[in-house]
Amino acid sequence: MGELTRTGWHPKRTIVYAGWDAEEPGLLGSTEWAEHHRDELHEKAVLYINTDGNGRGFLSAGGSHTLERVVNQVAKEVEDPQTGVSVWERSRATRAVSGDPSAQREGDLWIAPLGSGSDYTPFLQHLGIGSLNISFGGESGGGSYHSQFDSFDHYTRFGDPGFSYGITLAKVAGRLTLRFADADVLPLRMENYAETVNRYVSEVVTLADDLRAETVQHNRLVEMDAFRLQADPTQTYNPPMSKDEVPFFNFAPLQNAVARLEDASTDLDRMLGEQLSNGVLSPVRMTEINRILQKIEQAMTDTDGLPGRPWFRHTIYAPGFYTGYGVKTLPGIREAIEQREWHLVEPQMERIAAALDRVTELLRQATGGLVS
Repeated sequence: MGELTRTGWHPKRTIVYAGWDAEEPGLLGSTEWAEHHRDELHEKAVLYINTDGNGRGFLSAGGSHTLERVVNQVAKEVEDPQTGVSVWERSRATRAVSGDPSAQREGDLWIAPLGSGSDYTPFLQHLGIGSLNISFGGESGGGSYHSQFDSFDHYTRFGDPGFSYGITLAKVAGRLTLRFADADVLPLRMENYAETVNRYVSEVVTLADDLRAETVQHNRLVEMDAFRLQADPTQTYNPPMSKDEVPFFNFAPLQNAVARLEDASTDLDRMLGEQLSNGVLSPVRMTEINRILQKIEQAMTDTDGLPGRPWFRHTIYAPGFYTGYGVKTLPGIREAIEQREWHLVEPQMERIAAALDRVTELLRQATGGLVS
């Protein structure tokens, strides 16, 4: 960035560099800053890029799925320092070997959903600011993290000798920053987001069906007294009790909301792509489109937050209530089913459907601005 500035370049959008104190004790530094600047971030912020640990190996990217396409584009442009192929090609190879379905299909590699564990949390989970967390790793060994060996000396000898992957990480983060700082229209891809949410909805439908079948089998074994009879009589053993049956939920409102989102996403991505290629978008329309796109991630939040933890407002991603760092997608529904809190499932479904419809309405506004 410094070299570009010396040539006379200036970004079209403000770039803020941040280094957070107090990350380990509850993300205090980033959380207090984000909460203090809440209004300005809601009004102006278009992207938060987070980096935390780094090492040798493969690109790891997680975040908002509106960003999936641009992450793939940038990853194809940056060379892996060990193999000479792009970091995208290396990532695709390791995913293919591990059986990741996104590596077997045409199109973009999936980016991961974000739970918690680093400073993107207040931006994404609380404020609804589109966020990315990027790093390299997988080949630098393990065991040193948070130990007495987690030192500069250990890192330079074993983690990333020569800082080759530190440079590569800077290339990825730098290109992403420049794409957003200088884009006439924010490089968000809504079809990737809609496809991802549709996949998450299918997962929670399957979760409910599987749990229902497991409950039926469990209760059948209880009725047979099978748990007591199979236990060692010389050991103290309290056999499990029967469980409440899993009710049938009406997922149609949520599925219909996803269908509307998919249609609106396809329309906007197609029309916006055509007009950008043809160079027919006026500065006034670009400004209006950007204003709408900047609100997309915020529209996915619910001001009342998740059940039992109102600070977490994102309806699509959240750290698990009981799993800590690990992400739960569609958390309001998924955790209600997992914890057998049946009374929460359909109300949470309505809240998520409402959030998706808010996004759909914004997309239709943007598309309408392109045809008027």
